[in-house]
Amino acid sequence: MVQKAKILLVDDRPENLLALEAILSALDQTLVRASSGEEALKALLTDDFAVILLDVQMPGMDGFETAAHIKRRERTRDIPIIFLTAINHGPHHTFRGYAAGAVDYISKPFDPWVLRAKVSVFVELYMKNCQLREQAALLRLQLEGGGHAHAGANHEKEPAGLLAELSARLAAVEEQAEALSKQLDDESADAAAVATAAHLERKLTGLRRALDALEPGTGGAPAALPS
Repeated sequence: MVQKAKILLVDDRPENLLALEAILSALDQTLVRASSGEEALKALLTDDFAVILLDVQMPGMDGFETAAHIKRRERTRDIPIIFLTAINHGPHHTFRGYAAGAVDYISKPFDPWVLRAKVSVFVELYMKNCQLREQAALLRLQLEGGGHAHAGANHEKEPAGLLAELSARLAAVEEQAEALSKQLDDESADAAAVATAAHLERKLTGLRRALDALEPGTGGAPAALPS
């Protein structure tokens, strides 16, 4: 069963949170509410999120300050942030949003279809990264297990079978990542999304090389695993 991604919705107005939930419910992911910057930072201490939708105009800690705290934390600095604002103060205001670490900056009222499409891209990238980490963990287990000799007729067969399974799983993730990259190219997506997809493909390439090095008859040392 595939675990759902978490999306953090940050806005001090309950009606805005309701509207965001209505727009994003079709993605069938876990939507988490936060009514302030402080509440958002608290949620980020315990849960992993695929993307954050962050209102700029909030009393107390505003969206810019909240984003600055998020980007300072090692655990959360790479989570994509989409700023939402009801007021367009011009290019300077928009630049401040990007300078604070946002991957996108959207003025209200926004097109629900566009917002849902943007969020879905980051959710898909997040899921692919989760799959990649799982494959890397399985490969590490194989590498660690391979160093301990044990008796039994199945000793030679077990590693080969596990390698074949890992290779098949990795091939499925590679195929999905390639399709996602083509989709981003076709839709002229945000530069941040394209860069994230490229980073994912580089990590996949590293994992594939490590797997190939373990194949019988290669004679090579296992490559370093992507972190």
